[in-house]
Amino acid sequence: MKLYTALLKADSEPVLVREGFAWGALILGPLWLAAHRAWIAAALTLAAYVLIAALAPGSVGAILAVGLAVILGFIGHDMRRWALESHGFLLAHVVAARSPDDALFRLLTHRPELAARFRPDAV
Repeated sequence: MKLYTALLKADSEPVLVREGFAWGALILGPLWLAAHRAWIAAALTLAAYVLIAALAPGSVGAILAVGLAVILGFIGHDMRRWALESHGFLLAHVVAARSPDDALFRLLTHRPELAARFRPDAV
């Protein structure tokens, strides 16, 4: 079972963010954050990579870059959640499920009034 946090905002669809290690953040770093609309976190991460490349060339820079990538893997989902909270979403539930679809189903079973927030053209 995986854990998902459900973030809610008035008149918006619920957003589910997976808990745990973010392999996409480890491999793609700022691109993964930008793809998930965590713009500030993506810009800060990109700036950190640029500073590492400029100030620590060679093997020290490579070690620092790998360290930053590992840290992003551990906190990637937290940065994504932070970006959503800065846009007005609030943490409402933690859902345990095998997949994101199952997590959404469990959330809507627990809170059926949220089903009205989905746009008919998006489903």
